[in-house]
Amino acid sequence: MAKASKQSRIKITQIGSPIGRRFDQRETLIGLGLNKMNRSRVLEDTPAVRGMVEKVSHLVKVEPAA
Repeated sequence: MAKASKQSRIKITQIGSPIGRRFDQRETLIGLGLNKMNRSRVLEDTPAVRGMVEKVSHLVKVEPAA
């Protein structure tokens, strides 16, 4: 079995509602695995995830995963 490379991870918590936001912002939250207030996900810190977080930065809180 191959060892998984240890990448940094980030914890993303939804703090804002997508109500009244553009459709693509709502879809980005769903793509991150968030769809309700105060839900959190721990994801790999990749450029793709960082780009998605940047797009909805006003709706999420980002912190390093423990």
